[in-house]
Amino acid sequence: MKHVLPVIACFGILSGILVAGLWPFHPPRNQVTWLKDKNGLYFGDYGTVMSTGAFSSTGSGNKVSCTIELWLQTALTDTSGTILTFYTPDNPLRFSIHQSLTDLMLQSTRSSSPGRAGKQRIYVNAVFGQGRSVFVTVASGAQGTSVYVNGTPSRTDRGFQLMPYACAGQLIVGDSPGQSDTWPGQMKGLAIYDNELTAPAVLRHFNAWTQNGQPEMNQHEHIVGLYLFDERAGNVIHNHAGPGVALSIPATYTVLDQAFLEPFWDEFNMSSGYWKNILKNIAGFVPLGVCFCAYFALVRKSRRAGLVTVMIGGAVSLTIEVLQAFLPTRDSGTTDIFTNTLGTWIGVMLYNAVIEKWELAKRG
Repeated sequence: MKHVLPVIACFGILSGILVAGLWPFHPPRNQVTWLKDKNGLYFGDYGTVMSTGAFSSTGSGNKVSCTIELWLQTALTDTSGTILTFYTPDNPLRFSIHQSLTDLMLQSTRSSSPGRAGKQRIYVNAVFGQGRSVFVTVASGAQGTSVYVNGTPSRTDRGFQLMPYACAGQLIVGDSPGQSDTWPGQMKGLAIYDNELTAPAVLRHFNAWTQNGQPEMNQHEHIVGLYLFDERAGNVIHNHAGPGVALSIPATYTVLDQAFLEPFWDEFNMSSGYWKNILKNIAGFVPLGVCFCAYFALVRKSRRAGLVTVMIGGAVSLTIEVLQAFLPTRDSGTTDIFTNTLGTWIGVMLYNAVIEKWELAKRG
């Protein structure tokens, strides 16, 4: 019996870690539904929409110019997520639009030197409000990028310049490629132009969208994608700009080009969420270190109980991260392998410290 209890304890801890790391064990249903009494889509906790083909910048001679119009309403103001991304295999995050709490964030790849590329970001404060619709226009060209909120200029950044063909590739709405970064809320309109709209045109479009449910068509504005979300049924969103790229609602939640063991240097960031996950992943494996070290030391009488335990912790973490690459609700990365292994080692140290203190008490 004295050998059975440690085995049960170790099995219970290991099972808990596997459930916490792999639940729900399968891709969930894609949580994208049509709004009931008006045009638009609702994106739930795990929802995504993808284009059936790739956009190409062919309508304008200036390939760094594009404009995106978004009519949307966030479900939460205490969360962050990717609203829209243009994706290509060689550059998964060439241009994307995000919610960051109440702020709007734009992210793009920029050329920092020949053969190299870096990320650039700009924020527009206080764009989103609980239960409040907002019409966002992002117009970018050779002189920089301007963001309009409800037809009014909100920020212009001349340093935020898109690389050529940034608004080309496969379009992902409500999520990000590589790793899950879903955006919960309503989307009631989306338009993509192959040139930079002027301020008067932006205001005219805002008025037309909010009054008529769609922009005024102008052949000089090179519209390549217009989605009114007026189908109200089915899994296809048609392109009203013409025979262009349609959008599709997958039946199950899918992350395009999901990352496999993403390098820790790519995962690193200074956000509070990142460091909370670090601490959580360390703490989660401390019980495994304590329990398995006790089992190997007291039951198996192993002289290398600590080393064996740390190796088991690392192997368990590696197994979880490999399996997470096949679960769209999970992120497969190498950072967790290091933090989980560190947590196992801390558990071993705690066990050794307790045993040492107990032996000293016996002698005293």
